[in-house]
Amino acid sequence: MVDWELAISIGSKLAGEGPVVTRAEADEVVAELRADADHSTGLVRDFTGLSAPDHTAPVLVVDRPGWVRANAEGFQVATGPMMRKLSDKRVPKGIAHAVGSKVTGAEVGGLLGFLAGKVLGQFDPFYEPSGRLLLVAPNIVHVERELDVDPTDFRLWVCLHEETHRVQFTAVPWMRDHLFSEIEAISDTLEPSSFLEGGLERITEAVRNSRKGSLVDMFSTPEQREILDRVTGMMSLLEGHADVVMDDVGPQVIGSVKEIRAKFTKRRQGVGTLDRLLRRLLGLEAKMAQYRDGARFVRAVVDKVGMDEFNAVWAEPAHLPSKAELSDHDGWIRRVLG
Repeated sequence: MVDWELAISIGSKLAGEGPVVTRAEADEVVAELRADADHSTGLVRDFTGLSAPDHTAPVLVVDRPGWVRANAEGFQVATGPMMRKLSDKRVPKGIAHAVGSKVTGAEVGGLLGFLAGKVLGQFDPFYEPSGRLLLVAPNIVHVERELDVDPTDFRLWVCLHEETHRVQFTAVPWMRDHLFSEIEAISDTLEPSSFLEGGLERITEAVRNSRKGSLVDMFSTPEQREILDRVTGMMSLLEGHADVVMDDVGPQVIGSVKEIRAKFTKRRQGVGTLDRLLRRLLGLEAKMAQYRDGARFVRAVVDKVGMDEFNAVWAEPAHLPSKAELSDHDGWIRRVLG
């Protein structure tokens, strides 16, 4: 249903190459990011109490096209259950199949091209057997120049956040399987006819009415929204936890961490109109809320019961906070810690 190679080609072209650097500068950035990721492992372990086996998930320093290809591969895995269900119910033949796969390939490529210039780093949980960490070197260089911050400090700051995600997924053995099971659950709720009908009208309504939310919201049934709320709780925890680590560990090893955080937060708010529209449609504004809400939850619980007690959140899927508990940390404490 998706021409993935076309998606990669289009996404790579739309992404561009990023800032101009010499070969020597590029080699220096790659080496520093690899060293920072390795250095971050121990810092994250000491702060969080989470112990992940060393080198269980590879660290890749990539350019924008490399990020596009890696995410196309991840999308193939993540959307596999949904694609199989849609294909079983509605199997196009011949030229219809060829045209359809290229259209969807172009759409996915456009999405990847837009995101490829914005992502600094990412843990890819879909890569077998234990995931992989991606650090997008040109984007990190672009942002550190744009913010006019110390490059060495900024690179370690980014690595602290992303390495926390690697630790979360490799130190908590059930996390990947739980994420996959939620994706399967969403796929099980899909009714191909209702999913495919009225697509253009829904997209148009989402563009016209900012209160309607993202495209994900427009296609969600009540049952799907219940699953998405669970996923939101989990992802908000992971993102907020990583933000707390990068900011609280930062002062020990990053002299300019307060300046970096202030400038970075201001940059998040300073996007243009088109960029804001695309972020809303793609659900990226919700992701920004995940950082904020998740960090607030983590700090509130840790301040009240300490890190050791907070780490009960990693014991089993039932201990993950719900979307509602993100703003009710006392409710989570009562439910999980008694």
